[in-house]
Amino acid sequence: MRVGSTHCLARFAFVRTLAAVVAVVVFSLIGSTANASAVAASGLPPWRSCECANPSIDRLQQWLASGEGATVPPTGSLLVRAGGRYAAKVTFLNAEWHVIVVWLGNQFEAQADLSASAGFWLTYSATDDLYVQLRPASHWSGGDKWLTLVPSTGGKLVKRFFSFSPAKWTALPELGTPPYSFASALREARGLVFVGKTPNRLDFRGLRVDGYRPPCL
Repeated sequence: MRVGSTHCLARFAFVRTLAAVVAVVVFSLIGSTANASAVAASGLPPWRSCECANPSIDRLQQWLASGEGATVPPTGSLLVRAGGRYAAKVTFLNAEWHVIVVWLGNQFEAQADLSASAGFWLTYSATDDLYVQLRPASHWSGGDKWLTLVPSTGGKLVKRFFSFSPAKWTALPELGTPPYSFASALREARGLVFVGKTPNRLDFRGLRVDGYRPPCL
Protein backbone atom coordinates (compact mmCIF):
# COMPACT_ATOMS: atom_id res chain seq x y z
CA MET A 1 0.00 0.00 0.00
CA ARG A 2 1.26 3.51 -0.82
CA VAL A 3 2.32 5.78 2.04
CA GLY A 4 -0.30 8.31 0.96
CA SER A 5 -3.00 5.64 1.11
CA THR A 6 -1.92 4.68 4.64
CA HIS A 7 -2.15 8.28 5.80
CA CYS A 8 -5.51 8.62 4.07
CA LEU A 9 -6.93 5.55 5.80
CA ALA A 10 -5.52 6.67 9.14
CA ARG A 11 -7.26 10.02 8.76
CA PHE A 12 -10.48 8.28 7.82
CA ALA A 13 -10.22 6.09 10.93
CA PHE A 14 -9.76 9.20 13.07
CA VAL A 15 -12.76 10.94 11.47
CA ARG A 16 -14.89 7.81 11.93
CA THR A 17 -13.90 7.58 15.60
CA LEU A 18 -14.61 11.27 16.09
CA ALA A 19 -18.02 10.83 14.46
CA ALA A 20 -18.82 7.99 16.85
CA VAL A 21 -17.86 10.09 19.88
CA VAL A 22 -19.98 13.01 18.65
CA ALA A 23 -22.90 10.64 18.08
CA VAL A 24 -22.72 9.37 21.66
CA VAL A 25 -22.57 12.89 23.08
CA VAL A 26 -25.44 14.14 20.96
CA PHE A 27 -27.51 11.05 21.75
CA SER A 28 -27.06 11.68 25.47
CA LEU A 29 -28.30 15.24 24.98
CA ILE A 30 -31.21 14.75 22.62
CA GLY A 31 -32.00 11.05 23.09
CA SER A 32 -32.31 10.21 19.42
CA THR A 33 -29.97 7.79 17.68
CA ALA A 34 -31.10 8.95 14.23
CA ASN A 35 -30.52 12.61 15.03
CA ALA A 36 -27.20 11.84 16.68
CA SER A 37 -25.98 10.01 13.58
CA ALA A 38 -27.07 12.87 11.34
CA VAL A 39 -25.30 15.47 13.45
CA ALA A 40 -22.14 13.34 13.66
CA ALA A 41 -22.07 12.86 9.89
CA SER A 42 -22.63 16.49 8.94
CA GLY A 43 -19.60 18.51 8.00
CA LEU A 44 -17.06 15.71 8.43
CA PRO A 45 -14.90 15.26 5.33
CA PRO A 46 -15.14 11.75 3.80
CA TRP A 47 -11.93 9.78 3.32
CA ARG A 48 -12.38 10.04 -0.43
CA SER A 49 -11.14 13.65 -0.20
CA CYS A 50 -7.62 12.40 0.60
CA GLU A 51 -5.00 13.30 -1.96
CA CYS A 52 -2.80 10.82 -3.80
CA ALA A 53 0.69 9.85 -2.63
CA ASN A 54 2.11 11.71 -5.63
CA PRO A 55 1.32 15.41 -6.31
CA SER A 56 -2.37 15.96 -7.04
CA ILE A 57 -5.26 18.38 -6.75
CA ASP A 58 -8.43 16.62 -5.56
CA ARG A 59 -6.78 13.34 -6.66
CA LEU A 60 -6.18 14.67 -10.19
CA GLN A 61 -2.49 14.10 -10.87
CA GLN A 62 -2.12 15.16 -14.50
CA TRP A 63 -2.31 18.93 -15.06
CA LEU A 64 -0.35 19.47 -18.25
CA ALA A 65 0.77 22.25 -20.55
CA SER A 66 0.32 20.73 -24.00
CA GLY A 67 2.83 22.93 -25.85
CA GLU A 68 0.06 24.53 -27.91
CA GLY A 69 0.46 28.30 -27.58
CA ALA A 70 3.23 30.08 -25.68
CA THR A 71 2.89 29.30 -21.96
CA VAL A 72 4.99 29.28 -18.81
CA PRO A 73 5.81 26.49 -18.27
CA PRO A 74 5.88 25.62 -21.98
CA THR A 75 5.14 21.89 -21.50
CA GLY A 76 4.81 19.30 -18.77
CA SER A 77 3.25 19.34 -15.31
CA LEU A 78 1.82 22.54 -13.85
CA LEU A 79 1.77 21.25 -10.27
CA VAL A 80 3.75 23.23 -7.70
CA ARG A 81 3.75 23.35 -3.92
CA ALA A 82 1.31 25.84 -2.37
CA GLY A 83 1.59 25.63 1.40
CA GLY A 84 0.79 22.10 2.47
CA ARG A 85 -0.98 21.24 -0.78
CA TYR A 86 -0.50 21.63 -4.54
CA ALA A 87 -1.63 24.17 -7.10
CA ALA A 88 -1.55 24.11 -10.90
CA LYS A 89 -0.12 27.38 -12.18
CA VAL A 90 0.38 28.53 -15.75
CA THR A 91 0.69 31.79 -17.69
CA PHE A 92 -0.66 32.30 -21.22
CA LEU A 93 1.68 34.71 -23.00
CA ASN A 94 0.30 35.79 -26.38
CA ALA A 95 -2.91 36.39 -28.32
CA GLU A 96 -3.13 32.81 -29.58
CA TRP A 97 -4.82 29.60 -28.52
CA HIS A 98 -3.32 27.91 -25.47
CA VAL A 99 -4.22 24.40 -24.27
CA ILE A 100 -4.04 23.00 -20.73
CA VAL A 101 -5.03 19.36 -20.18
CA VAL A 102 -6.41 17.56 -17.12
CA TRP A 103 -6.75 13.78 -17.50
CA LEU A 104 -9.74 12.67 -15.45
CA GLY A 105 -8.44 9.12 -14.97
CA ASN A 106 -4.82 10.27 -14.42
CA GLN A 107 -3.67 8.52 -17.59
CA PHE A 108 -4.42 9.19 -21.23
CA GLU A 109 -6.06 5.82 -21.92
CA ALA A 110 -8.58 6.16 -19.07
CA GLN A 111 -12.09 7.57 -19.34
CA ALA A 112 -15.01 8.20 -17.01
CA ASP A 113 -18.77 7.97 -17.37
CA LEU A 114 -20.06 11.32 -16.07
CA SER A 115 -23.59 10.95 -17.43
CA ALA A 116 -25.02 10.91 -13.89
CA SER A 117 -22.88 13.81 -12.67
CA ALA A 118 -24.38 17.25 -12.04
CA GLY A 119 -21.15 19.08 -12.84
CA PHE A 120 -17.93 20.11 -11.16
CA TRP A 121 -16.57 22.62 -8.64
CA LEU A 122 -13.53 24.60 -9.75
CA THR A 123 -11.40 26.66 -7.37
CA TYR A 124 -9.22 28.99 -9.43
CA SER A 125 -8.03 32.47 -10.25
CA ALA A 126 -7.77 33.94 -13.75
CA THR A 127 -6.88 37.39 -15.04
CA ASP A 128 -8.99 36.95 -18.20
CA ASP A 129 -11.81 34.78 -19.54
CA LEU A 130 -11.08 31.31 -20.91
CA TYR A 131 -13.02 28.13 -21.72
CA VAL A 132 -13.07 24.53 -20.56
CA GLN A 133 -13.77 21.74 -23.03
CA LEU A 134 -15.12 18.30 -22.17
CA ARG A 135 -13.15 15.96 -24.43
CA PRO A 136 -14.35 12.38 -25.03
CA ALA A 137 -12.07 9.43 -25.70
CA SER A 138 -13.49 8.85 -29.20
CA HIS A 139 -13.00 12.48 -30.30
CA TRP A 140 -9.99 13.62 -28.31
CA SER A 141 -8.03 15.63 -30.87
CA GLY A 142 -9.02 18.90 -32.52
CA GLY A 143 -10.65 22.08 -31.31
CA ASP A 144 -14.24 21.21 -32.29
CA LYS A 145 -15.41 20.35 -28.77
CA TRP A 146 -18.27 21.21 -26.42
CA LEU A 147 -17.14 23.96 -24.08
CA THR A 148 -18.32 26.44 -21.47
CA LEU A 149 -17.02 29.81 -20.35
CA VAL A 150 -14.68 30.03 -17.36
CA PRO A 151 -15.01 33.69 -16.35
CA SER A 152 -12.14 35.90 -15.28
CA THR A 153 -11.85 36.37 -11.53
CA GLY A 154 -9.70 39.49 -11.77
CA GLY A 155 -6.86 37.49 -10.26
CA LYS A 156 -8.82 36.59 -7.12
CA LEU A 157 -9.19 32.99 -5.95
CA VAL A 158 -12.84 31.87 -6.23
CA LYS A 159 -14.84 28.63 -6.17
CA ARG A 160 -17.50 28.17 -8.87
CA PHE A 161 -19.82 25.37 -9.93
CA PHE A 162 -20.00 24.42 -13.61
CA SER A 163 -23.12 22.45 -14.52
CA PHE A 164 -23.19 19.54 -16.96
CA SER A 165 -26.60 20.67 -18.17
CA PRO A 166 -26.40 20.62 -22.01
CA ALA A 167 -27.85 24.13 -22.10
CA LYS A 168 -24.67 25.41 -20.40
CA TRP A 169 -22.34 24.03 -23.07
CA THR A 170 -21.80 25.33 -26.59
CA ALA A 171 -19.27 25.47 -29.43
CA LEU A 172 -17.19 28.28 -30.89
CA PRO A 173 -17.48 28.81 -34.68
CA GLU A 174 -13.75 29.52 -34.79
CA LEU A 175 -12.97 26.06 -33.40
CA GLY A 176 -15.71 24.12 -35.19
CA THR A 177 -18.92 22.27 -34.36
CA PRO A 178 -18.52 18.97 -32.49
CA PRO A 179 -19.50 15.94 -34.64
CA TYR A 180 -20.95 14.18 -31.59
CA SER A 181 -23.52 14.90 -28.89
CA PHE A 182 -22.73 16.40 -25.49
CA ALA A 183 -24.39 13.38 -23.87
CA SER A 184 -21.94 11.04 -25.59
CA ALA A 185 -19.03 13.20 -24.38
CA LEU A 186 -20.23 12.78 -20.81
CA ARG A 187 -20.40 9.00 -21.18
CA GLU A 188 -16.77 8.70 -22.31
CA ALA A 189 -15.05 11.71 -20.74
CA ARG A 190 -11.26 11.49 -20.99
CA GLY A 191 -10.34 14.97 -19.85
CA LEU A 192 -11.21 18.56 -19.12
CA VAL A 193 -9.17 20.85 -21.35
CA PHE A 194 -8.76 24.56 -20.59
CA VAL A 195 -8.28 26.76 -23.64
CA GLY A 196 -7.84 30.51 -24.01
CA LYS A 197 -6.76 32.94 -26.72
CA THR A 198 -5.56 35.87 -24.61
CA PRO A 199 -2.71 36.47 -22.15
CA ASN A 200 -3.80 35.10 -18.80
CA ARG A 201 -2.41 34.09 -15.41
CA LEU A 202 -4.09 30.98 -14.06
CA ASP A 203 -3.93 29.34 -10.66
CA PHE A 204 -6.00 26.17 -10.06
CA ARG A 205 -6.49 24.97 -6.47
CA GLY A 206 -9.43 22.57 -6.71
CA LEU A 207 -11.44 20.53 -9.23
CA ARG A 208 -14.06 18.14 -7.87
CA VAL A 209 -16.43 16.36 -10.22
CA ASP A 210 -19.79 15.44 -8.71
CA GLY A 211 -20.08 11.68 -8.22
CA TYR A 212 -16.59 10.88 -9.53
CA ARG A 213 -13.50 9.84 -7.57
CA PRO A 214 -10.28 9.82 -9.64
CA PRO A 215 -8.06 6.76 -9.15
CA CYS A 216 -4.57 7.47 -7.80
CA LEU A 217 -1.72 6.04 -9.88
